[in-house]
Amino acid sequence: MLSIVFWFVLGLIALIAGAELFVRSASSLAVRLGISKLIVGLTVVAFGTSAPELGVSIQAGSSGEADILLGNIVGSNLSNILLILGIGAVILPLRVNTKLIRTDVPIMIGVTVLLFLFALNGQITVWENATLVLIFIGYLLFLYQENKVAMREIEEKKKETGLETLVEEIPLPMIALVPMGIAGLTLLILGSRWLVGSAVSIAEILGISELVIGLTVVSVGTSLPEVVIVVVAAFKGERDIAVGNIVGSNILNIVLVLGTAGLVIPEPIPVQDVMLRFDFPVLILATIACLPIFFTGNKIGRIKGGTFLFMYFAYVLYLFMDATGSPLLEPFKRVMLFGVIPVAALVILINFIPEYRRRRLFYLAAQRRKRRKAEKVRQKQESRPNQEPKADKKSSSNPEPSSNPESSSNPESK
Repeated sequence: MLSIVFWFVLGLIALIAGAELFVRSASSLAVRLGISKLIVGLTVVAFGTSAPELGVSIQAGSSGEADILLGNIVGSNLSNILLILGIGAVILPLRVNTKLIRTDVPIMIGVTVLLFLFALNGQITVWENATLVLIFIGYLLFLYQENKVAMREIEEKKKETGLETLVEEIPLPMIALVPMGIAGLTLLILGSRWLVGSAVSIAEILGISELVIGLTVVSVGTSLPEVVIVVVAAFKGERDIAVGNIVGSNILNIVLVLGTAGLVIPEPIPVQDVMLRFDFPVLILATIACLPIFFTGNKIGRIKGGTFLFMYFAYVLYLFMDATGSPLLEPFKRVMLFGVIPVAALVILINFIPEYRRRRLFYLAAQRRKRRKAEKVRQKQESRPNQEPKADKKSSSNPEPSSNPESSSNPESK
């Protein structure tokens, strides 16, 4: 048992160290190549923090542990939203970029609902995984266009205030950053193997199902890099990287990690009925809740973060009560379904509706100011042609005196 725990802890350490090396090297390369702060969080940092999930999913799929594969994806996305954002917001309130709310959060909701639709028939086929990979490619192209717009805005600000460093760079030449990234990925792969192997052994010893282990222990372990990134980025004021990392990681977990793992393993990925009845609906509700919560004040405060943490611990408690057959499971379920969740939804709506009305009024007022400004400009342009003839007429009625000395009325000449 001690050897299993040793390999489990060593796997977690390797995952964290590998993610740290990979993220630092990849972020420094991205900054030197001129990629915007938000895109770095959505892609480079998100891919680095999703690399543990990718390693664990491929390893679990190739080993025939399909429950850990899908449970790791669903559990990791849930822990990213409820646990990681909750911890980060409690430590330091997180600001949310408006572009995330307008584009990337709806994309995150869309791919989550699409995955649920794929899973309704009890399995996720190779063609459905290929569809997820194609969505990943389209998402990258979309981010490429977004980066062009963001870099143009940065160039405009650079002329006035100068361009700040997007993320903390490593004082190494670019040729040294590539081996560092490869070393980080190597540690991620090795750590994922040790983590999956020891987690399966612990599940067999304790009599806990592999699904519960994948939804909790493995998913939290592979989400530890996100914890480090969110907390560090929040303290450094890098709000785009902090929240963008979570949103991007959730998107990549579905379209890249699950899609790639599903193409690597030879058989379709089976989906248990309990995931369709409970885990997927919880994930969809948590993902949808991000939109009004992020929208309200463009900020995740400590109260919202505490609510996220409470919901996550309630979810984990439900899993263990269900796995152990606790007699308190049914009362707990009724309290959550008919008490806590409706109250939480009501609080979200109470905060969201006034914020939506305020922003709507602000938008309409801005549109009215813009129309008035355009009307003034149009009136000025129309009045200019009418003023020019008057000026000509005035100048013609008051001719300038001739500069010819012979025609001037000089009293001396008289």
